[in-house]
Amino acid sequence: MAQDYSARHLQVLEGLEAVRKRPGMYVGSTDSRGLMHCLWEIIDNSVDEALGTFGDRIEVILLPDGSVEVRDNGRGIPIDVEPRTGLTGVEVVFTKLHAGGKFGGGSYTASGGLHGVGASVVNALSSRLDVEVDRGGKTHLMSFRRGEPGVFTDKGEPSPDAPFEPFEKTSVLRTKGRLKRGVSGTRIRYWSDPQIFLKSAQFSYDELVSRARQTAFLVPGLTMVIRDERGEEPSEETFSYDGGITEFVDFLAADPPVTDTWRLQGSGTFTETVPVLDSKGHMSPKEVERECEVDVAVRWGTGYETTTRSFVNIIATPKGGTHVAGFEQSVLKVFKKQLESNSRRLKVGNDKVEKDDILAGLTAVVTVRLAEPQFEGQTKEVLGTSAVRAIVSRVMEKELTGILTSTKRDQKAQASQLLEKVVAEMKSRISARMHKETQRRKNALESSTLPAKLADCRSTDHDKTELFIVEGDSALGTAKLARTSDYQALLPIRGKILNVQKASVSDMLNNAECGAIIQVIGAGSGRTFDVDMARYGKVIIMTDADVDGAHIRTLLLTLFFRYMRPLVAAGRVFAAMPPLHRIEVSASGRRPKEMIYTYSEQEMRKKVAALTKQGRTIKQPMQRYKGLGEMDADQLAETTMDPRYRTLRRVTLDDAAGAELVFDLLMGSDVAPRKDFIISRSDELDRDRIDA
Repeated sequence: MAQDYSARHLQVLEGLEAVRKRPGMYVGSTDSRGLMHCLWEIIDNSVDEALGTFGDRIEVILLPDGSVEVRDNGRGIPIDVEPRTGLTGVEVVFTKLHAGGKFGGGSYTASGGLHGVGASVVNALSSRLDVEVDRGGKTHLMSFRRGEPGVFTDKGEPSPDAPFEPFEKTSVLRTKGRLKRGVSGTRIRYWSDPQIFLKSAQFSYDELVSRARQTAFLVPGLTMVIRDERGEEPSEETFSYDGGITEFVDFLAADPPVTDTWRLQGSGTFTETVPVLDSKGHMSPKEVERECEVDVAVRWGTGYETTTRSFVNIIATPKGGTHVAGFEQSVLKVFKKQLESNSRRLKVGNDKVEKDDILAGLTAVVTVRLAEPQFEGQTKEVLGTSAVRAIVSRVMEKELTGILTSTKRDQKAQASQLLEKVVAEMKSRISARMHKETQRRKNALESSTLPAKLADCRSTDHDKTELFIVEGDSALGTAKLARTSDYQALLPIRGKILNVQKASVSDMLNNAECGAIIQVIGAGSGRTFDVDMARYGKVIIMTDADVDGAHIRTLLLTLFFRYMRPLVAAGRVFAAMPPLHRIEVSASGRRPKEMIYTYSEQEMRKKVAALTKQGRTIKQPMQRYKGLGEMDADQLAETTMDPRYRTLRRVTLDDAAGAELVFDLLMGSDVAPRKDFIISRSDELDRDRIDA
């Protein structure tokens, strides 16, 4: 076998063949993620024009036939002939890998595109791509089929299935019509190749809208228009922000503020050795001085979550890199120094502050701009340019120290509040750690330390145990008789607990019901919550099947979402589904007597109609449960507590960001948006569902 392996077995893939053979290397995958990555490559080219102040409007249109079109009013792709290849600039950009204006030729001081493969890769992975360039008073056109230039003969609407004639000897950049003086821009429409991408791959409108909003924040003055024409009713959203990343931080921050949004800006220079293309087309190493511009917006709030978004030349770096490392390093250094200087006033003692204490409640947008940054791979998720770390650190240290030591009344007050918050976070962490070290699974002899109203279970197998949080003492009495005491524990709560969305941490901990729930679950709260320490495998919220029960369930879910979120993320929080009605069907003929439970008015009416149609007799009046306490133990066990028969709804975090906004809208301290929400949705209310 080894002797049969020779040079004739080797293949050399040239040009765009390599892209079509191994698409994952260039766009990550061939599913929806890769499809969206192709679209980002085209959009980012237009954004680079806006970043260089050559354009101020970008439109992205998702068309019904599966194609997508990107329009901008930038300078337009060059149409003249590139001397080394003898091809027009349009054809070079779309057919040659590692070709473009972003290799230090002076066209862009900073850009998102770096490797010169974006447009050509999209072209290679498209069954058809049409490009129109407005430049020099004319509109110039060129079409490609799977990367090959030529002409489509369309009959009606453009289609990738239309007859295609490839150029044989020389390519032709066609022209049509004349334009007003000064008009320029580029329009690209392409159809992704079904031979490459999976059938299930789809463009995500929501992801596109999120990215467009983000880009509009990062490039002040840029207007981003996203239009989706795929549905019956086209939808369109427009984004334009003049405040830049300051507005971005205000948009991201959900909790009440401790500080204003602070803008920290500066720059630095560094040198690096890069290969440069000389006039003869040869590469030679050269020392180049680079400038790195740093622009950071930060804001601390009352919460404990940390939200950091980082960007390099408006390209998101979700996995961070040297700029984020420099940012965090300087923040930690500055705060440690300030806490040492104010240790007596803040009563710091001998405790050591950690990074998480400082970053609690922080919302930050970290951006840097520099020419030819070094990324790890084409997907650009991590910045690798090492010199950026020191520059960001220096700028942050200088600017942040200036604010924290400012003598201006507003900034001085905010700095004092912020330092007090950091110290409180530090002491809370130390206290929680000490509590967790002593907190262990309680056995029967130790159960006296738990709330007296807890009816605990006997099993110590965490995976099998269940904690039912029940509404009121009347329901507790029935539930005690209905439960399986080996593995089902009961904790009653009295009425509606504290709304923790708009209460402070101290108020929450001082609330008897909230404190009892946290103590019984035994895994801590907030940032120190440890899901592995939870005493029960399932936490089940069991409230009445009415409006008050739904409200209590919402308040409890708010507590879990804000202070025990890992428990929800692990899928260990459930809502019980007690029935609303019991239908007693009389025996008839050979049919025995039946007890049927329904869970809504609509279900009850349908069931009654079906039984009546069958000629069955229903005992009147039907029982409608006003609360769990009205059920006897057998009925409660059979419908709600016995794992063999019950139905549970698992509470999940599929869309944590959306859930955060909904919780803040419905349960937060800001009343006006909630009032607007109720008024705007009043027409959708089904009055028959009101339990009154």
